[in-house]
Formats: sequence, structure tokens, C-alpha cells
Amino acid sequence: MSAPVEEIRLNLPHIELAAHLYGPEDGRPVIALHGWLDNAASFARLAPKLTGMRVVALDFAGHGHSAHRAAGAGYQLWDYALDVLHVAEQLGWPRFSLLGHSMGAIVSVLLAGAMPQRIERLALIDGLIPYLGEAADAPRKLGEALQAQLDLPNKRKPVYEKVEQAVVARMKGVGAVSRDAAELLAQRGLMPVPGGYTWRTDARLTLPSPLRFTRAHSQAFLAAVQCPVDLVLAENGLLKGELPLLQMLEALPFNVTRLAGGHHLHLDDEAGAASVADCFNRRFASA
Repeated sequence: MSAPVEEIRLNLPHIELAAHLYGPEDGRPVIALHGWLDNAASFARLAPKLTGMRVVALDFAGHGHSAHRAAGAGYQLWDYALDVLHVAEQLGWPRFSLLGHSMGAIVSVLLAGAMPQRIERLALIDGLIPYLGEAADAPRKLGEALQAQLDLPNKRKPVYEKVEQAVVARMKGVGAVSRDAAELLAQRGLMPVPGGYTWRTDARLTLPSPLRFTRAHSQAFLAAVQCPVDLVLAENGLLKGELPLLQMLEALPFNVTRLAGGHHLHLDDEAGAASVADCFNRRFASA
């Protein structure tokens, strides 16, 4: 946890993003993408254990120390993909690898499928494709999303009197995490407000998606990925029992490794981070 890390700011044409920078300057270029409502601290245990890699762990827009999107803008998966491309352009990386956890893994797959010429390799942790939807449900889902946007001004983020209360809440949140992991995420994710602390995340991040991919959409993106893919599945992760996803994997040339742990196995403890790092280090070294 004491490994050197540099805090950087990336001034993109449309938004300013924050990031943690790890590894040697001449290392393999890697952009790390965290999960929904997490932040760059998601890679605080894992990134220092990756050898020979120059890792830029982003705070996605609306998360951590990154700016929130402008009024009227949204947080769709393809918006994040464009942000990643702008980051690569600013770093001068014509080709790079992606390390993604959960939502970050989903964004990684979409970007690799859409622009395969830019992506060298994918290293994914307990994430692969978005939640699926049926075409027949699309009008109702869009209506719910539009109504949620209209109701947003009346929505208030929770305020915790003490940081400890926020840590406990994060431990029980979506993709439950260990206390150590929750503390790391909270250190970067909280800000002081009257009455205590609240999360820095943009309230719009909790709005329902206006559109979901069908199974055919997801299969098309997976089939379009041309680079090597290494996927770590947590035995007790969020993808456990996801039959449609597991069926898709059977037909794909991806390297799949199942490891003990929960959805945040790369952050929950040092042992989990070491196991994930060993898996990715072996694959990257053989590339």
C-alpha cells in the first residue's frame, strides 16, 4: 500500500479527469477503469503489483476527484469510452491496453470491439457485458429513465455525520467490499458538507439507463474484439450464476481464470490483489 503513486489531472477537450499513475515511464501503456460508483483507489492494491506496466488509473467522469459532466450531458457507457480515447490521445498512446473492473470491464469490451486498432490487450475483473434487455421492454425502460431525470432535483445524497458511517454503508453497498476496501474508496470518494460527509459522485450516476443492449448487441461487441482477453471471474462475484454470460464465454477465445473472493477481490485484501496480479503478469509477460 506504500508503493509510489502520482496524482495527475487530465484536461480533456470537454472535461477534466483525475487519475493515479503507477509504474515506470517506459512500461507497457495501460489505462485502468474502475466500477460503478467506485474511483481510482479501486486499483490501489493491484496496480503496484503489476510489473512492467505504466498504469493510469482513472476516476471516471462524475466519480472521485474527476469533474462532473455539464448540465444536460449523460453518463452512458459510450460516453466513458470516448473519455478513454481522449485520455490516450493526451498521453500520446496510439495503442494501449485496458484493465477494467465491473463497469470498467464493460467499457473496455465496448471500446475494444468498436476500435480494435487502438487496443492491445484486455485485462478484465468480474465484468464483461452490460445488463441485457429485451427490445419489447425498451419503451417502458426509456419512460422510467426520463421520469427519473425529471425527478432528480428532488433527490438528495446521504449525509454521514462521521466517515465511519460512510465506510459501513459502502461495505454493504452494491458489490459489498471489505472494511479495508471501503476505507480506501471512502478516502477518495468522500467530501465534507454541512452536517458531515457525502460522496463526491454525481447524483445522475444513480439514474436508470435509458437503453439496454440486447443479447445480440453484446454478442456482436464480443465478437468484434480482436486483441487477447484475460478475464478473472470471482467465485463469489456479481457474475456468479449469470447463465447468459457464461454461455457466451464458452464460444469465445478468452482466457478465463476463476479465483476465490468477491466482486472486489482485487481490492478487498492483499492476497486477492496478488492472485489477480499473478494472473495478469503471466499473460502480459507472454504477449
